[in-house]
Amino acid sequence: MLANSLIPAEDLPHKVVGVGHAFRAEAGARGADTRGLYRVHQFTKVELFAACEEMKSDQILEEIKMVQCKIAQGLGLSVRVLDMPTEELGASAHRKFDMEAWMPGRGKWGEITSTSNCTDYQSRRLSITYRPQYLSPVLSEQASSGPLPFVHTLNGTAAAIPRLLVALLENGLVYEKNEKGNVMYTGLNLPQVLRKYYVGGNEFGTKTRKGQIQWV
Repeated sequence: MLANSLIPAEDLPHKVVGVGHAFRAEAGARGADTRGLYRVHQFTKVELFAACEEMKSDQILEEIKMVQCKIAQGLGLSVRVLDMPTEELGASAHRKFDMEAWMPGRGKWGEITSTSNCTDYQSRRLSITYRPQYLSPVLSEQASSGPLPFVHTLNGTAAAIPRLLVALLENGLVYEKNEKGNVMYTGLNLPQVLRKYYVGGNEFGTKTRKGQIQWV
C-alpha cells in the first residue's frame, strides 16, 4: 500500500483500519490455554495501522491505546494495560502495550489486544519516506539523492474476536444453585451496545440446560 512511496508531511498521519484473518501454528503450546477459544489456529481480527512523522509516533501510540481502552470499557470488561518489558518485544517493536481482560473461567487475566510502535524498522525495509513541511516539492526532488526521513509505523489490534468472546461469556454467565445443590448457569448478561447486532433469540444453551440472555 505504501511501499516505495514519498509522502508529504501534510498527508500524515496515514491511518488504516482493516479486517482480516490470522493464522497461528501455536507449535509447542501446552496446557489449558491450548483448549477452547483462547488460543486457536485461525481467527478474525480488526487491526489498526498508522504511519506518521517520527516525532509524533509516541502520540499516535497513545491514541491507538485509547481506542482499544474505549472498546473494552464500552463492552463492560475489566481490563489492565501492561507496558511490556524489552524481553517481551518482537524484533520490530520499539515499545509495546498489551491489554488484558479478566477471565473468570481461566481464573486469570488474558490478553485481548496489543499495540506496538515499530518506529522506522518496517519503513526502512519498505522504503517509505516522507517530505518534511520545511521542504518544498521542488527541493525534495533535488534532495532525492540524499536521505529523507522514514515514517514511523504503528499497529494495534482493535478486536481479536475469539478472545473478546471468551471475556464476554466468562464475565457474563450467571450461575445459581438448583434444588440438588448443583451450580448451574441460568443466564447470560451481555452489553447493551451489542444488542442491535445480535440475531439470535433470548435463550441459549442445550435442550436440557437453557439460560436467558439479559442485555445490561
